[in-house]
Amino acid sequence: MAAQLLDGNKVAEKIKSELMKEIGEIKGRNVVPSLTAVQVGENPASAVYVNNQKKSCEEMGISYKLEQLPESINESDLLKFIEKLNNDKKVNGIILQMPLPAGIDARNVQKTISPEKDVEGMNPANMGMLVYGKPNLAPCTALGAVELLKSSGVDLKGKEVTIVGHSEIVGKPIALMLLASMTESPTPTVCHVATKDLAFHTRRADILIVAVGKAGLIKGDMIKEGAIVIDIGINRVAMLDAAGKPVLNEKGVAKKVTVGDVVFDEAVKKAAFISPVPGGVGPLTVMMLISNTVKACKLQQ
Repeated sequence: MAAQLLDGNKVAEKIKSELMKEIGEIKGRNVVPSLTAVQVGENPASAVYVNNQKKSCEEMGISYKLEQLPESINESDLLKFIEKLNNDKKVNGIILQMPLPAGIDARNVQKTISPEKDVEGMNPANMGMLVYGKPNLAPCTALGAVELLKSSGVDLKGKEVTIVGHSEIVGKPIALMLLASMTESPTPTVCHVATKDLAFHTRRADILIVAVGKAGLIKGDMIKEGAIVIDIGINRVAMLDAAGKPVLNEKGVAKKVTVGDVVFDEAVKKAAFISPVPGGVGPLTVMMLISNTVKACKLQQ
């Protein structure tokens, strides 16, 4: 029996409906939640995410502004600009578009963003609240993954969870979020590049969460029968025909498709629930950014 799909668009629409009510209440007090994105230099890779931010904010009645800074800016001047936004009462949320140019320490910039305006949840103070189990603002993709997992309706208490990937923005915060309850938490294992025998850990997982960015990393025989699989990886790979050869466009260039870290066609035969790529965690990432902006606005009020 094929796995049941965890539809990120459906979950995002539900969250959107709830947020629209909150935004309406805030506007009733003559306050308009606002989000400012800071981008240093031209970066085509982040252009899609920026456009999605802008579109979603406009649809939901949130003020959105993109601050485009020159690639030649030095770290000192960038930090001064961030402090200016911190002190601007009209700015509720600040998001720093990545990557930054060489020579600028991203962590140094992230920790300069006011914790109350840090809608990415990357300030050390916000990370610390995750450890306390009482997050104010947490990383958006991690929040989205946990929301998608909860949408399965499965009781997480005591479940074995394997998280593949230990980044500060996804893997680590997911582990901390899952450990938030003293009595109802699952039991997470976090794997990474130095993990020996990755398949040993993935095969024993009732819940498998993968966020590495390596297409084909998790194959069907690495998944426990009846597991819940949350695939957060996003990879652009060549489209192949039935013979395994690249499909070319009219210019003779290989067509690309978006896939996750999990071999979906194999995993869907083993899992009970699985998130597709695209259409799984992706739609929830921007929605969690909006949610954090609304929460930040409330904190500042």
